[in-house]
Amino acid sequence: VTHSIPACIGDMTVNSKQLDNESPVSIFAVNKCYVTAQEGTFFDGTGFAALVREGYKVRSDVNISLEFRTTALHGVLLGVSSAKVDAVGLEMVNGKVLFHVNNGAGRMTAASGASTAALCDGRWHKLQASKSKHGISLTVDGHLVQTDNPYLHSTSADTNNPIYVGGYPADVKQNCLTSKSSFRGCLRNLVLSKGQQAELFDFSRAFDLRGVFPHSCPGAEH
Repeated sequence: VTHSIPACIGDMTVNSKQLDNESPVSIFAVNKCYVTAQEGTFFDGTGFAALVREGYKVRSDVNISLEFRTTALHGVLLGVSSAKVDAVGLEMVNGKVLFHVNNGAGRMTAASGASTAALCDGRWHKLQASKSKHGISLTVDGHLVQTDNPYLHSTSADTNNPIYVGGYPADVKQNCLTSKSSFRGCLRNLVLSKGQQAELFDFSRAFDLRGVFPHSCPGAEH
């Protein structure tokens, strides 16, 4: 077995002597245990998760769904961006969710109409962002906002790049994100789908994780 166990371990004794896990000699990728834990992935506000090293192709259609909870007003949720201008981005700015798409001709944005406090109450919220050739839509907790594509001849976001969730490295370009703030909170059930093909992403399989704990969320913000 070469991978770590996704669990909490406590009260460990060796030869009847209790080990002091409060002051370890060294520590790597170990977080505290939560008194009450929930399913999901905890982002501590310092990093990101990087998925699909070989590159994700957005092209003309994609549907992104996830659930999030946070008490922060700002933070990157997801971004896929080419080195040119083609990109998609999901972010929280001033407590609203923004979905940006650029198919090469210009950026379109759909913004959630929720009040500042509503989405940053530490409770779970459902988000669905869809891109088609002709426009984009954003649904947060059942409230739908749609934006038509004004660039009729530009319908495909030609990306072949990793999916960054919760933030992104400083040296990586993201054309459809305005925020550089890493997300602090919990995410779960991240699914990207095209037509009948849906892919549920397991954060423990990310090729780069920084400040992200994939197997549990604290039951409440500390």
